[in-house]
Amino acid sequence: MSSILFEIRDQIAFITLNRPEKLNAFNREMALSLQNRLDECASLHEVRAVYLTGAGKGFSAGQDLAEIVDPQGPGMEQILSEHYNPIITRIRHLPKPVIAAVRGVAAGAGANIALCCDVVVASASASFIQAFSKIGLIPDSGGTYFLPRLIGWQRASAIAMLGDKIVAGEAERIGMVYKVFEDKDFETASQALAVTLAQLPTRALAFTKHALNYSSVNSFEAQLQLEDELQQKAATTQDYAEGVQAFLGKRPANFKGE
Repeated sequence: MSSILFEIRDQIAFITLNRPEKLNAFNREMALSLQNRLDECASLHEVRAVYLTGAGKGFSAGQDLAEIVDPQGPGMEQILSEHYNPIITRIRHLPKPVIAAVRGVAAGAGANIALCCDVVVASASASFIQAFSKIGLIPDSGGTYFLPRLIGWQRASAIAMLGDKIVAGEAERIGMVYKVFEDKDFETASQALAVTLAQLPTRALAFTKHALNYSSVNSFEAQLQLEDELQQKAATTQDYAEGVQAFLGKRPANFKGE
């Protein structure tokens, strides 16, 4: 059975982490397969949004610890440099929106892969755990970067050090996730959000994502300059022309992602 399920429909790439018997814990094969699928999403014009979720009862329990302690397995340096860091980098530089649909537990690297996505939604029974301190490690997979930017330094510090379980409602309240949906409605509601993203002007969303990536490191003046450059590019797209004509004609826009 493949550790990554992949399907394209309605201009959305559905990527499912598929090791449910291990709560979708990552091993090398799954990490490399996810990278390959993300590359595919970047190159396929027909894909205008990505929906990332987990099979079974959880999103992902993070790293499969059995692989770490295996003398023949990859070591920590290889796991970070070849597994998680490339996944996070691909998601952040993918020129299309990525929605993380979190059902059940998202722990360790699994939590931080979810939190690096453009839009994060959770089922009411979902939870997020920075489990690293429980085994003597630090948050990786971008955890120390994304958490303080999402929820503030003090909360991020406490959650990272204490390893508290953050339930979905609390995650929404503190800004860790965008929205929480009731369990019975989760699949329908989260996929509807992905459909909406796929129908928006894809290149404008990619430019927005690029600008947000640099907003925390640029000076105010540099960020204004970047906005100027990206806005000029956006203004040359077919979707911009369509959006203006639709607005003037008082009709819904039909964006093509071009």
